[in-house]
Amino acid sequence: MIVHLIDGTYELFRHFYGLRRFTKGKDRPYGAVVGVLQTVLQLIETGDRYIGVATDHVIESFRNRLWAGYKTGDGVEPALLAQFHPLEEALAAMGVVAWPMVELEADDALASAAHLAAKDKKVQKVAIWTPDKDLAQCVRGDRVVQIDGRRNIIRDAAAIREKFGVDPPLIPDLLALVGDAADGYPGIPGIGAKTAATLLNQHGPIEKFPPEILGQQRKLALLFKKLATLRTDAPLFKKVETLRWRGPTPAFAAWAEKMEAPRLFERVKKVTGEG
Repeated sequence: MIVHLIDGTYELFRHFYGLRRFTKGKDRPYGAVVGVLQTVLQLIETGDRYIGVATDHVIESFRNRLWAGYKTGDGVEPALLAQFHPLEEALAAMGVVAWPMVELEADDALASAAHLAAKDKKVQKVAIWTPDKDLAQCVRGDRVVQIDGRRNIIRDAAAIREKFGVDPPLIPDLLALVGDAADGYPGIPGIGAKTAATLLNQHGPIEKFPPEILGQQRKLALLFKKLATLRTDAPLFKKVETLRWRGPTPAFAAWAEKMEAPRLFERVKKVTGEG
């Protein structure tokens, strides 16, 4: 059994701006939503039925209380923001397990789901579908992997180390030192990626650094590590079987009509044996 965990927020952004190349600025109200559903359906059509999609129901999380500069919904285009909640509803109508996150982020949901799924011995592999470097910390050997679907890249633990210079468990420490512009924290001045990797491989996590390395910046580095460390304790499900796709709900026909996606509806019917 392979469990697929999809970053719904990333996919929504990807499809929204991907469509912009063809729509000449006229955004379809549910265009990105349809794109995400098509991505999920492609997995289902290949026979993989254990799927969960994490979304940011709101952009802010507990991290905004820890660091004033942490990412918010400011700057997200209204036409894109308007598709966040419809995506969650459309996924549910299609029968796909979705986790809309409020206090935590979608990344925390993916990390928690990967942690829970990996506990099940029947699970052969957990695939986390996102290019977000935060999720690299969740990779374990070749059983929990990260997939960048757009670039068709699969990264196991060896590939994470090759890319970042450290093993997956040290990714939060690395990000704390070098910063993460996408999430809104700057890292520690004067420490680049190579230096950070060297320090971490020599000393281990930031907590084990000799005091003189970070000096007065140690407290700030530990705060950034807290921002970068994904939560794995979200109680998303008790049994992996919960994630198995069993077909659409009766509400999906109405959603397909609302989204003006008859082709998507026909594909779903076909995969359930009704088409």
